[in-house]
Amino acid sequence: MKTQRLLVVLTGINVVILVLALVLVLRPEVTPDISSVLRGRSLEIIDSRGRVRAQLFVAPPSTVDDQPYPETVLFRLINPDGGPGVKIATSLESSGLLFSRKAENPLGWSGVQILSEEPGGLLRLVGADGGETVQP
Repeated sequence: MKTQRLLVVLTGINVVILVLALVLVLRPEVTPDISSVLRGRSLEIIDSRGRVRAQLFVAPPSTVDDQPYPETVLFRLINPDGGPGVKIATSLESSGLLFSRKAENPLGWSGVQILSEEPGGLLRLVGADGGETVQP
């Protein structure tokens, strides 16, 4: 009789444990609010060697060679040598697009540059030999 009571008590304990386990497993998980927006001041993508291969950032206003430049949003895709392959930039005053590659000429690059600035836009083609064609 004592053995039977012990078995009934153990069975009851097992049923309670089973119910608790099922409640914990079947309970819908509470997930924290996940923002659908990635926010930050800049974004860099690196390759397997740790080199920056893409950047997206806001460059503050600056002055280079006595030439003032406004705040600019810049997206760069960088080639394996560290040079800019693609640049897309925009500011309050202008926007631009550059597709380039390294070249042995005085400029050090060849490619296509498109600028939209006052008073009008500009299309610049630079050949591998450094020859330029500019279309205002």
